[in-house]
Amino acid sequence: MTEQQAKQIREKREQGIGYRSIALMVGLSRDIVRNFCKSRGLSGYGSALTKNIQEQVMLGKACLYCSKVMKQPDTGRPKKFCSDKCRREWWKGHPERINRKESAMYHAVCVRCGKEFLSYGNRKRKYCSHDCYIKARFWEVEDEDSEAIGSAD
Repeated sequence: MTEQQAKQIREKREQGIGYRSIALMVGLSRDIVRNFCKSRGLSGYGSALTKNIQEQVMLGKACLYCSKVMKQPDTGRPKKFCSDKCRREWWKGHPERINRKESAMYHAVCVRCGKEFLSYGNRKRKYCSHDCYIKARFWEVEDEDSEAIGSAD
């Protein structure tokens, strides 16, 4: 079973879909899907499981991304995610939930391609993308070197 299949099984199971339907969607046998779900606490009736998971997440007892039950610290702020990996994946899937301040948005022009872009939190940014940075840093240097060699002949 691949990591992608495991992710699909977890998502479908959290939606309340049964073992057989998931097995057909993912391309595995029903028993493999059922054993995977049992080992990760996703067994039982789909509708009851979905409500239970939603309740656990709302109470802060389960990870927002993978719905894995986690222990909250005694002091400090409660956890929302069980790991950094889950936190990164959840925020990658929910960019609209990021609170960005207007005062931290800077308008800039790319030094290489001349395209206007918005830079968040960095007013000294020179390039619109990593691709432009790489081309300016390495490719244009090679072009200048080859021109210098050609003119020396």
